[in-house]
Amino acid sequence: MRVALSLLLTAACTIPASHCLAAEQPTRAELQFFETKIRPVLVNQCYECHSSKSKEPKGGLLLDTREGIRRGGESGHGVVPGNLDESLVLSALRYESFEMPPDKQLPETVVADFARWIEMGAPDPREGESLVQNKIDFEKARSYWAYQPIAKPGVPQVHNAAWPRTDVDAFLLARLEAEKLPPVVDADPVTFARRVYFDLLGLPPSPEEVDQFVAECNAAGVSPANSLPAAAVERLVDRLLESPQFGERWGRHWLDVARFGESTGMERNFTYPHAWRYRDWVIEAFNADKPYSQFIIEQIAGDLLPAESAADRLRNIVATGFLALGPKSLNERNAEQFAMDIVDDQIDVASRAFLGLTVACARCHDHKFDAIPQQEYYALAGIFRSTDTFYGTGGGAGNRQAGSLLAVDGTRVTVVRTGGGQANQANAATQGNVKQLNAQVRKLEANVERLKANPAPAAKNRLAKAQQQLEQARKRLVAARRKTTDVPDDTAPKPDSSSAILVMGVRDAAQPGDTQLRLRGEPDDRGDTVDRGFLTVASLGDKHALPADASGRLQLAQWIVDPRNPLTARVAVNRIWQHLFGRGLVASVDNFGTNGDRPTHPELLDYLAARFMEDGWSVKRQVKLLVQSRAYQLDCASHPAGLSADPDNHLLWRQNQRRLEAESIRDAMLAASGQLDLQPPVGSVVSQVGDGDVGRGISPDRFETLSAKRSVYLPIVRSAVPESLQVFDFPEASILTGQREVTTVPLQALYMLNSPFVLAQAKALATRIGAEADSTQQRIERAFRLALCRPPTADEVSRIEGYLAEIGQQPAPSEDDWAKVCHVLLASAEFRYLQ
Repeated sequence: MRVALSLLLTAACTIPASHCLAAEQPTRAELQFFETKIRPVLVNQCYECHSSKSKEPKGGLLLDTREGIRRGGESGHGVVPGNLDESLVLSALRYESFEMPPDKQLPETVVADFARWIEMGAPDPREGESLVQNKIDFEKARSYWAYQPIAKPGVPQVHNAAWPRTDVDAFLLARLEAEKLPPVVDADPVTFARRVYFDLLGLPPSPEEVDQFVAECNAAGVSPANSLPAAAVERLVDRLLESPQFGERWGRHWLDVARFGESTGMERNFTYPHAWRYRDWVIEAFNADKPYSQFIIEQIAGDLLPAESAADRLRNIVATGFLALGPKSLNERNAEQFAMDIVDDQIDVASRAFLGLTVACARCHDHKFDAIPQQEYYALAGIFRSTDTFYGTGGGAGNRQAGSLLAVDGTRVTVVRTGGGQANQANAATQGNVKQLNAQVRKLEANVERLKANPAPAAKNRLAKAQQQLEQARKRLVAARRKTTDVPDDTAPKPDSSSAILVMGVRDAAQPGDTQLRLRGEPDDRGDTVDRGFLTVASLGDKHALPADASGRLQLAQWIVDPRNPLTARVAVNRIWQHLFGRGLVASVDNFGTNGDRPTHPELLDYLAARFMEDGWSVKRQVKLLVQSRAYQLDCASHPAGLSADPDNHLLWRQNQRRLEAESIRDAMLAASGQLDLQPPVGSVVSQVGDGDVGRGISPDRFETLSAKRSVYLPIVRSAVPESLQVFDFPEASILTGQREVTTVPLQALYMLNSPFVLAQAKALATRIGAEADSTQQRIERAFRLALCRPPTADEVSRIEGYLAEIGQQPAPSEDDWAKVCHVLLASAEFRYLQ
């Protein structure tokens, strides 16, 4: 009977699959993985012997095309998508049969990347050479739309002048009228309320909040042509924008982009117990509507900004955790490789997050598609190589690259050790040198202090010499440390002060400078020194001079937010649009390069970008502008003309139906059951567990939690993400993700049917409706309104009453019977989708 009821109600609540946004194959994340992890290795390690340019490809194996690598050579298929055992390339990389490359086996991390690539289906975009460039012509490259200066276009005239509610609508309607495609009608107030609550807060409205909005709409005057009065919509939107839950919702969007995680990931998965501070800073920034330009500057160079108070100083340093919390290969033996991998992660996240460019693809060679030469990659690398990154992690237990943290105590910032472990034996000699230099520096510092206190004239001469010796010793110490795998600083205090706050972040290196180009991306194969600088193709104004005594991060941040930069504002408003409409005006939200998508409405994109900057880079004002548009307020229903002319809804003739993200699904169940705790926590589960290696010293089940806090506060340990998030397409926390994939797999249905968490929320919802309603019909209505934000239809009430009468105990159904009904509502498609 339970299955019968499930089928009965699900049929009433199911959303047609044809209306859902379908994921592309291969996905953008998969193609990005190929471009950053697979192609560079093939180019540098394999093409010399196995490409069309080889005189005699060895074994008849060509690896420079998708067809070639899959077809293989004389011994069999090179790569069989999804099949590790049959993929001879992987076997050769592992030195199991053949040995490729023959002179030296590639690192374990590279082999693991190839295995993961094959498991995901070996996505490979290499079809022909039409997009590959041989010589970069910057002037020609700037003719591409994304590098054109942002100019605010005029608002187009439309025939149906009564339809637009904002300038946004005029741009969209002009296209629709040109295609002779009418938009659908507005959503009803109940549907709109649920949509805007989830989009702005990530939570459903309560029945009382829905009633309030409906009453305000009725009071303002509802008509068939206008079911959503502007005044009522604006009051609702203003209330939501001021809610503290806004920052939690929109902060989580940014954490996807920032590849936020609370551990290093990879083969040695050490925890980041202090990463939560960056999470909370992001939430606070969105709630305060921090100008997006300042939001960018603080994440790249907050430590270099003046601070009005100790609290501001702390926040600015915490913001730089953006550069520190990426994945780390702690098992890496080569200290220079490790350092350049950190630099690569920082370049990748900064360029894609803010500029929508895949600059990291130029690490080993000129970018294959965009006007980004390898030299300019290393111009940026010089900036980040002149930056010290503090990520923590305890030493020992296989951690060859133990790091430090920043201890912030008022205006005083020091470097502290964490974990107290030993560095690796391979660097023992260098470590000994560092320890000797540490002792020498301490001795010279003490000597300088003694001489300063000596009033004798002869002491002044000795003081000058001692200070010179101290300065030279410090320089030698800095140089020695750079040769180690981040040996802990013996001269730095341990975090023994209760007032000191430990922070992940960055600061300028003691001796900033330019770096050398690495041939083929190899860290120890160096070419000419490259002056630090920015991207030529996106530099439309005067050049920003870089100081010789600083890293250049502050100047980089200022260049990114310069209004003349053609990318930053466009990328930002496109991300905002995507979160409200389900697809960006540029569908490839993380890639505005030539290999990305073109904008469906380029004039509208530029209008929004220009207005965004005019409005002080305010995210809240941009969100308000978009949700007040008629396009956002449209119904999700379709009509034959639209499905025929524009089945994918690129022209926005209706609103897109969207599945809720994993966090909203979980939070909505807690909200419906009355169990949701909206009080933000202090710290995180990971900070309570502390430093350690996940899977070795720390069991992953220690991160399991029964917390009823919002899902943004759940522990995000790489490779140990909570099941409630993972099953509904939570992104890979090691990779920047601007748009999540949406899959429909059996595991999701099984989770909703059998998860103890879901069953517990169904039972709690049953208890709640029993306490808040008396009659059977009232309880049914209350359950529907709490779970689905709407009242049930007469047919739904009748079916549930019949079901309860059949299975229920006399004289009334039990709480377990009601829990089954509530479970069906929570497991329905309607619960998981926005109309």
